[in-house]
Amino acid sequence: MGRPASGAEGVTDVSATPVRVALLGCGSVGSQVVRLLREQSADLEARVGAPVELVGVAVRRLDARREVEVPEGLLTTDAAGLVASGVDVVVEVIGGIEPARSLILSALEHGASVVTANKALLAEDGATLFAAADKAGRDLYFEASVAGAIPILRPLRESLAGDRVRRVLGIVNGTTNFILDKMDTSGAGFTEALEEAQALGYAEADPTADVEGFDAAAKAAILASLAFHTRVVATDVHREGISEVSAADVASARQMGSVVKLLAICDLVEGPDGPAVSARVHPAMIPRSHPLASVREAYNAVFVESDAAGQLMFYGPGAGGSPTASAVLGDLVTVARNRLQDVRGVGESTYADLGVLPMGATTTRYHVAIDVEDKAGVLAAVAQEFAKQDVSIQTVRQQGRGEDAQLVVVSHRATDEALSATVAALREMSEVREVTSVMRVEGDSE
Repeated sequence: MGRPASGAEGVTDVSATPVRVALLGCGSVGSQVVRLLREQSADLEARVGAPVELVGVAVRRLDARREVEVPEGLLTTDAAGLVASGVDVVVEVIGGIEPARSLILSALEHGASVVTANKALLAEDGATLFAAADKAGRDLYFEASVAGAIPILRPLRESLAGDRVRRVLGIVNGTTNFILDKMDTSGAGFTEALEEAQALGYAEADPTADVEGFDAAAKAAILASLAFHTRVVATDVHREGISEVSAADVASARQMGSVVKLLAICDLVEGPDGPAVSARVHPAMIPRSHPLASVREAYNAVFVESDAAGQLMFYGPGAGGSPTASAVLGDLVTVARNRLQDVRGVGESTYADLGVLPMGATTTRYHVAIDVEDKAGVLAAVAQEFAKQDVSIQTVRQQGRGEDAQLVVVSHRATDEALSATVAALREMSEVREVTSVMRVEGDSE
């Protein structure tokens, strides 16, 4: 009887040559990759069909403190030399644009497949990386770049490849979700909730990338690219953060039976020249009955709508060393198997090549809170400004009297350009003291 073929799950060819892996970065995620490779070596070997051997770990400083002990002799500061040393797989978890881009390109050029968690690089220059992978005939996998441990990219690339995805709606940043959740449950203001997030380690000392939406926008670009088979980059994504969300906004949402979330929204829409992609990141009110409304603290969730499968939701920890390392190891197993079988996995799919609709042409709804003079005719005057921009009002309510008089208006769907023009006109009205809050409304059937 002959030997079982290597690469079959659960069967290892004892003569199989090890799959040699180089790791770039040994921070929070990289340390957990090292730990899992060591602790699960037997299982990984069985799943891959050959031993998985970590042959080097590139770091900036050899003497830095690390979460796990790296075996002696593996650490090096020569990342360029490591990726060019003939390894089979390079795992990149250092982040940023450079030197990550140059190192990944070198790895592919030298025949290695690549697993990366680098959403910023993929969203800025993924085209260059995919072209290099195609030229080299190697894999480029990146499940860990969006939503940590949640398996969302592979379902979009593979499981839903026979379906037409219409919408991807997600909470893809744990820091902002923690902050908004605390504002909702405790009544805290933004600054107070941010300070708590920093104290607990959910937010960086400089939280700009998270709270201003840059992190979520990069992830939205990746999701839109996969869902709609169109190359979308971070600069195509309309971006607004949560730093201007007030306790009053959150309280107003609660009165509407809604909650405020920072959403990444990717839609397949009908543009002036045919089908197009809309990609945006901004805070929005969603009904508490919506599945995403129940996503608490630093968790992430992605809601997918497609023609045949209908509505799907993927939920779990969206960040952290161990969850993200789980996604890295999943990709590593896949590319290692492909390597042994001399095949490639799914590459970039951009055949649709759709245009990206500007935010002004995107249809949405607004919740507008307006401090007004408490006198007859004000409501009619406000309604007239909406009508001038062809924006229909869904609901309006008055709160307070006298100096505290306020109108709260929720519109029907209209273009963002028309809604923005309406708000600008309201600010010029003599009857309006101040437009105190403007927020989009998403997630219902309107």
